[in-house]
Amino acid sequence: MPEKPATTPPVFRFAPSPNGYLHLGHALSALLNNDMAKAAAGRLLLRIEDIDITRCRPDYEAAIHDDLAWLGINYERPVRRQSEHTDAYRAALDRLKGMDLVYPAFMSRGEVKRFVSQQEAAGPQWPRDPDGAPLYPPQDRHLPQSEAEARIAAGDQHVWRLDMTKALAMVQKELSFVETGPAHAGTLTLDPAVWGDVMLWRWDAPSSYHLSVVVDDALQGVTHLVRGLDLFQATPVHRLLQTLLGLPAPIYHHHRLILGGDGRKLSKSQGDTALAALRASGLTPLDIRHRVGLV
Repeated sequence: MPEKPATTPPVFRFAPSPNGYLHLGHALSALLNNDMAKAAAGRLLLRIEDIDITRCRPDYEAAIHDDLAWLGINYERPVRRQSEHTDAYRAALDRLKGMDLVYPAFMSRGEVKRFVSQQEAAGPQWPRDPDGAPLYPPQDRHLPQSEAEARIAAGDQHVWRLDMTKALAMVQKELSFVETGPAHAGTLTLDPAVWGDVMLWRWDAPSSYHLSVVVDDALQGVTHLVRGLDLFQATPVHRLLQTLLGLPAPIYHHHRLILGGDGRKLSKSQGDTALAALRASGLTPLDIRHRVGLV
């Protein structure tokens, strides 16, 4: 009998940022990735998303490894660190530049806020993205190339944004993705246009989350992307970038969030209880599983 072709094991990843200590929400995501990878006889990767060099710290990164070891989570090595792969993100941006799909944007947050306030004072509310932030105004998108180049040469701070209208016109099809999370299971179609001209490259950090995450997932061969529901609405942007760059689409699984006593999502920036503190208080890894609802 002919031999059956070898199958490639599914690949999962846990990708925290070392800008604070991991909390129960991270524990849920890490444990789900670990459990789902084991159930599928797959691989589990750890990626350190340290692209924001102003907030990430080595002690937070060391704590990530300590917390995962305490939880009993094993992952493949070497671990990918985003700060060591900025050339890959730059290459992706250059491809989009070559397709005339990005432009330099010079308005600061304060300038955007003032512009939007002026517009809303004279008319209806300015459109907002799913996170509630106003969409970026269109002025920079229409700057003459010579003027934009002169401003860059003069050292004006700027970011690179995706021209959403051009990008969607180039794709010319609905963007769908397979979702296995309990809140939205099925083959879903969402519109990335609700985000407007998303930022892909920052002046104060190499790349942005949207660009680096799709490049990393493709380069690492991630097939199953398990992350929190707070990132569900970003998925159509990621699917758009994957399509434009010719990258494969993983299967998505957006899990529930762990909320604090006030009903908000746990946050490192808000000082929510860290796993290290829970460990020091005498809790066990099994206690953490109970707390996040996995037992």
